[in-house]
Amino acid sequence: MQSMRGTIIQIGYDTPMEKWLVSWIGETDHKAAEGSLNGEPGPIATALMAEQYDRVRLLTNYSHERSGKYCDWLEALTGHPRIDLQQIDLSSPIDHADIYRQVTAELQQCRLPSSDILLTFHLSPGTPAMATIWVLLAKSRFPARLIQTAKQHQGVMEANVAFDLAGDFLPEFLQRTDERVGRLLARPEGIAQEFAGIVHASALMREQIQRAQQVAVHNVPVLVLGESGTGKELFAEAIHHASGRTGKYIAVNCGAIPKELVNSELFGHKKGAFTGADRERTGHFREANGGTLFLDEIGDLPLDAQVRLLRAIQQGEVTPLGASEPHKVDVRIVAATHRDLMADVRSGRFREDLFHRLAVGIIRLPALRERREDIPLLATHFMGLINHDSAHSPEWQHKEISENAIKVLFSHDWPGNVRELYHTLLRASIWARQGVLDAQDIEGNLLGMPRKQDGILDRNIGQGFEIEKILDEVKAHYIRVAMQRAQGKKKDAAALLGLNTYQTLNNWMEKLGLTSADND
Repeated sequence: MQSMRGTIIQIGYDTPMEKWLVSWIGETDHKAAEGSLNGEPGPIATALMAEQYDRVRLLTNYSHERSGKYCDWLEALTGHPRIDLQQIDLSSPIDHADIYRQVTAELQQCRLPSSDILLTFHLSPGTPAMATIWVLLAKSRFPARLIQTAKQHQGVMEANVAFDLAGDFLPEFLQRTDERVGRLLARPEGIAQEFAGIVHASALMREQIQRAQQVAVHNVPVLVLGESGTGKELFAEAIHHASGRTGKYIAVNCGAIPKELVNSELFGHKKGAFTGADRERTGHFREANGGTLFLDEIGDLPLDAQVRLLRAIQQGEVTPLGASEPHKVDVRIVAATHRDLMADVRSGRFREDLFHRLAVGIIRLPALRERREDIPLLATHFMGLINHDSAHSPEWQHKEISENAIKVLFSHDWPGNVRELYHTLLRASIWARQGVLDAQDIEGNLLGMPRKQDGILDRNIGQGFEIEKILDEVKAHYIRVAMQRAQGKKKDAAALLGLNTYQTLNNWMEKLGLTSADND
């Protein structure tokens, strides 16, 4: 049988089977529907004109509106009566693990595999990572034909794989990190591969990631601010890997070091420098030479260590305790704290000169309650990690999360932020007896943390109380929320805040030191 685009592939079967085509919608398909390909129909339409399918299931990580218009165009072009569209919100279209997880869930939702359904996966639309996952699934959990379109053959071809991926390749593939499998692929929306592991959808997080990317390539100190559990170390690691520095990345929790040992831990000591110094210690600065030193909870450093740290940053050298000669070091400092360092500077707990040395590149990570649209992505991501880490336990049952459970996650304030979310899901997964976590599973595993007494309405009035600063905090909080909901459009954000003009919003943002991409 001939078609307008090529030869249809005939395959014989003993019993009738319902034929399904499952495919991602790619950018080329959208462009075909939008009339920018000079009459070319695109990969999916080519496949439907070359072969009859009883049902077509299309997946999209584009906007539902754009892909919905594509499906309308496709139905009008091919006359196919059963084209289904399913929105799949990926953390990244080249994140192999996320694609594998979400496509597997979608196919299971369709009650596949089934003995009376012949599956066909279309490899051409979408990213190379999407095609890779189709091959893996077709050769393992969801047996399927594989097709692709090729202009040189004017039609559709079967993609024959000459070896058994399930036995030879899949185990190795699943052990690879996202960094290895995605190293040569471009990241969407300007997100560099080093930052692709930061799961997000919110404009607030995207802005901070872009700021971190910009500062990463400059050899200057970076200060990461944010509540506990917001992911400060994740940013520090990404900045190091994006910096191009070839030395080690060393993380130090300043708050966990006994005060009497801080100088020795950071800068080293000579044998006999103090009681108990029975051997020489190099110190974290020299260990990180050529690399990055992440100083978490920098606000907990005692003042004498702050003096030594300032000298190390200014002079590029450290002098171990008990030594007279300094050692040159080339170390990039990324510091982080949940404290209000400006308040610590005013109270004398933190040196002002050190603060200004560190605060060259400032990254402010929002609390989870300020980026609630990220909760479904994070929950799905964490469930995948939990299932992966527990897969080898003989008693483990694979767990999913229900929509009702997601709603409960939305309503919580998350004082422990992303870290608290992960451990809540871990507890719920351990205790749940069924395969799908419901609302009760989540509610039963939320920790009833006592309400913090340092909230905006709980400040103690007395010496050092500054009402103007507190009002600025309130303004900054609601400006961030409004800008996020308005997707960066200042006119819309100003309307949400009840301001007559967005110029007023501009003035407030400049005064408060807030920045954002203006999409007007």
